[in-house]
Amino acid sequence: MDEMEEELKCPVCGSFYREPIILPCSHNICLACARNILVQTPDAESPQSSRASGSGVSDYDYLDLDKMSLYSEADSGYGSYGGFVSAPTTPCQKSPNGVRVFPPTVPQPQAPQQHLLPQPGSLPPIPRNSCITCPQCHRSLILDDRGLRGFPKNRVLEGVVDRYQQSKAAALKCQLCEKSPKEATVMCEQCDVFYCDPCRLRCHPPRGPLAKHRLVPPAQGRISRRTSPRKISTCTEHELENLSMYCVQCKMPVCYQCLEEGKHGTHEVKALGAMWKLHKGQLSQALNGLSDRATEAKEFLVQLRNMVQHIQENGVEFEACLVAQCDALIDALNRRKAQLLARVNKEHEHKLKVVRDQISHCTVKLRQTTGLMEYCLEVIKENDPSGFLQISDALIRRVHMTESQWGKGTLTPRMTSDFDLTLDSGPLLQTIHQLDFVQMKVPAAPMLQLEECCTQNNSATLSWKQPPLSTIAVDGYILELDDGNGGPFREVYVGTETICTVDGLHFHSTYKSRVKAFNASGVGQYSKTLIMQTSETGLPPCDIQSIGTVAWFTFDPVSAHPDIIFSNDNLTVTCNSYDDRVVMGNSAFSRGVHYWEMTIDRYDNHPDPAFGIARADVLKDVMLGKDDKAWAMYVDNNRSNRSWFMHNNSHTNR
Repeated sequence: MDEMEEELKCPVCGSFYREPIILPCSHNICLACARNILVQTPDAESPQSSRASGSGVSDYDYLDLDKMSLYSEADSGYGSYGGFVSAPTTPCQKSPNGVRVFPPTVPQPQAPQQHLLPQPGSLPPIPRNSCITCPQCHRSLILDDRGLRGFPKNRVLEGVVDRYQQSKAAALKCQLCEKSPKEATVMCEQCDVFYCDPCRLRCHPPRGPLAKHRLVPPAQGRISRRTSPRKISTCTEHELENLSMYCVQCKMPVCYQCLEEGKHGTHEVKALGAMWKLHKGQLSQALNGLSDRATEAKEFLVQLRNMVQHIQENGVEFEACLVAQCDALIDALNRRKAQLLARVNKEHEHKLKVVRDQISHCTVKLRQTTGLMEYCLEVIKENDPSGFLQISDALIRRVHMTESQWGKGTLTPRMTSDFDLTLDSGPLLQTIHQLDFVQMKVPAAPMLQLEECCTQNNSATLSWKQPPLSTIAVDGYILELDDGNGGPFREVYVGTETICTVDGLHFHSTYKSRVKAFNASGVGQYSKTLIMQTSETGLPPCDIQSIGTVAWFTFDPVSAHPDIIFSNDNLTVTCNSYDDRVVMGNSAFSRGVHYWEMTIDRYDNHPDPAFGIARADVLKDVMLGKDDKAWAMYVDNNRSNRSWFMHNNSHTNR
């Protein structure tokens, strides 16, 4: 019931319909709301004046001064008017549903007119030439002299709203309590009033005429109120006449007086009850189809909700896989980091060892040199010439030898302090920046488009597409057909197109076809197998007891020689060249016995016309049968129109 609530609310005020009327566009609106959105238009005789008085038009959302279709009462609500519509200059306000609402137009001070003065207790009069625009479809209608009374009341909708409001009430309240209504305890079927116990004792005592009234529980009273007999609708034009007939042409109930006055006299009318039952049946039948769609929609919603759950589960799983892959990359990087650090430490230790060894060597050498120098200085201090000369030669050689040991390279560092290792992280950084998702799935099975697949003669055209919502990349498709006799499948097309025509099939054969897609990850599943039938067979137009095929074909302008002229939808050819020219048909035969007829309308210059069959690569500028690609019969004009058979320029028999 809650889903129906939107159908029971006025598009202008947003509340439940009150006294709804039916517009010619079949939409409903409250009677009070209809008065609020009325717009006064200028007289139809002066369209120029209306164009000049178009100020304020932008305040009304549904009026287009240049493109506006208006309705007419003369043709059952549909027609056209010339001129334009001018909106009032009074400010407008918006209803809860966003529809522009105009205050009722106040007539300018003019001469007193008695028929425009409101009567006590009635609504103010509607100005002449008023226009109302449907707030749902935005179609406009100029009211006639009857004003809003010309629109029929939707009593069915009013009853549905009443029953809906009653069903939504939490508890039935007493209808006679003055301040805060108490919960009703009984309902009088004759008075059609709900009473609480105090009000029943006070206003409906069980004595006198009221003693014969039947009091029932409130729930039972609600049911009886719902099933109360329907009110008889009266005609909008003749208020005293009941609607008894239905005008089929105008699609509206009419009364007997409408038929007598002639407005619907020439129209086809039927009994109101019969049309009521007919339309009820049609509505029930239409509701069955709509119910099926609603059932499918519910199943589809269940499918979508399941998809939400699957997406959430797959998202969690995919996120976990992504984190695991990134963690694996981080672990690999940490292991490589440790290996590189070990190499750096090794180089570091090597450098330190070399330098420390050189320091130790130089220290020992320097100590020995210093000791030798001090010893030589002490020898020089001695005053014994003979003793000095005894050791001087040896000391001089030893000093020179020690000096030579400090030669070039000895005082040069054997190792630099710089590390010659450079980490090349550029490719890895680039790879990390290019780290992205790649399509690792094979394509889904394509869908054959049956409405576009067909056969003609011995050729077949197949069309396919990827399933909807499929985001897997496709590099190409593979189309396969069997041999037409239940044999194995073979590839007939590989490419990126989604439509393919296969020629040269056997006539009167049944072929099975299927297609699959592929990408860098592999080949996907096959589509459903499609069975196609080439042209049927029939009896040939001769006395030979054999079966031939019925193949409809014309001459082929694509493969013909340029000198050939085509006409009659490629059924007739003409050639003005003095040389032989070949033209072929547009259907290929692969097996079987075939028959066809040809007619020579006229031929000049005594040619030898030839007819037969040929391969596709036959020569087009020599007589048919001159090469090994054709088998022909030709008419020899020089020998009393005798016919010969020729292949590879050899005559066989007549």
